[in-house]
Amino acid sequence: MQTLITVAAALCCSVVAAAQVSVEQVTRDLASADSGVRLRAAQRLKEAAPLEAAVPLAALVIDPQDDVQFAAIAAEVNIFLADKIVPRKRVALVIELRHKIAADEIFSAGPLAIGPWPVPVEVLTALRTAVRDDNRSVGLEALYAFGSIAVEPGGSRRRDLLRSAGPDLAALIGAADPALRLAAIRVIGRLFLKRPQDQPIEPDVGDAVVSALNDKDNAIRSASMSALGAMRYERAVQALTDIFQHYGRGDLGLSAFDALARIAHPSSAALFSAQLEGKNAALKGMAIEGLGRIGDRSKVPNVEAALQGERNDSLLLAGRFAAVLLENVPIDSLTEALAQPRQREQARQYLVEIAAGRSMAFNRQAKDPDSRLRADVADILGLGSNDAALAIVEPMVGDTDPQVARAAERAVARLRGSRPTT
Repeated sequence: MQTLITVAAALCCSVVAAAQVSVEQVTRDLASADSGVRLRAAQRLKEAAPLEAAVPLAALVIDPQDDVQFAAIAAEVNIFLADKIVPRKRVALVIELRHKIAADEIFSAGPLAIGPWPVPVEVLTALRTAVRDDNRSVGLEALYAFGSIAVEPGGSRRRDLLRSAGPDLAALIGAADPALRLAAIRVIGRLFLKRPQDQPIEPDVGDAVVSALNDKDNAIRSASMSALGAMRYERAVQALTDIFQHYGRGDLGLSAFDALARIAHPSSAALFSAQLEGKNAALKGMAIEGLGRIGDRSKVPNVEAALQGERNDSLLLAGRFAAVLLENVPIDSLTEALAQPRQREQARQYLVEIAAGRSMAFNRQAKDPDSRLRADVADILGLGSNDAALAIVEPMVGDTDPQVARAAERAVARLRGSRPTT
């Protein structure tokens, strides 16, 4: 028993001692000539995730040693997560639980996984450099880490980032490794997701994604269509139309049609209208979305006729989305759908689009008695990237519910960063 007490006491002392070590002491070890010292420093900073360590850690992202790089990349990601991951956790001072920080999983979790803190350009530059590492696994981890945290910059910082990173990412689409091609396309789709203040996408970036529509890997082709839709890249319309007409209701055909509906070029209106009379619910829903985004109010009777007697909840929700865009009806039916598990993600995507141009439509919901709805509204307005929404989310930072306050803080940071600068 005495031995167990002694061991427990020693463990407690080591934990307290570790907590007392200053960030300055650890960051000094990042420059050590001993790779073991650098590795231990990176691992400790990965666990502590202090914001002030982000820039010093950037040097280890391109370290000669792979294990040091992995630790540094994981540390950088953890620093900017909204909810930090605890890589190691002791239970009863004996059992140690380990949680991996995997950049691809964090990327897949979406932009809300990232907190409100500004990401230094040194960190983003180091991650982009590491993408070209000789070790394929290091490169992929760095690429997904970059894609995860590069959503933070807004305004002039975002314009500079897109201008500098675009050509590098586009070049990766020609890589021999299909995993790297897929990751590059996914990151481009996330990074270049259309925001209200964005400049037109450079053709060398958009056309590179269009070229991937001919890839032999169907996963890459589907990812390319998703990226082109997110970017709303109009130069892709003809290629996507050709794919849809060739594959029809197949998976690739549906992906192409969805991309067309997101781009919503007026030249696609006839194609969308033709699907309103079809029996395929997925195509009909995308067609309704596309007509709503085009904004031609003369199509309202067509959409209403297509939904007459319809019981499919997803289609009805698409119709409500189109009604908001075409007739400026209230968003109540869409925000109510957030409480329905089967409709939540579809409704959230619609509301983010609406927030980009109609942020004031969320005034009432931002004061709703339901704290879950208020938190959703804050997140949605932040993702909408319309800085006019600051008038709504800034007061929400003082909300009595901590989840709402955190969501509002994240939204305020993003919206302030989206303000245009002169």
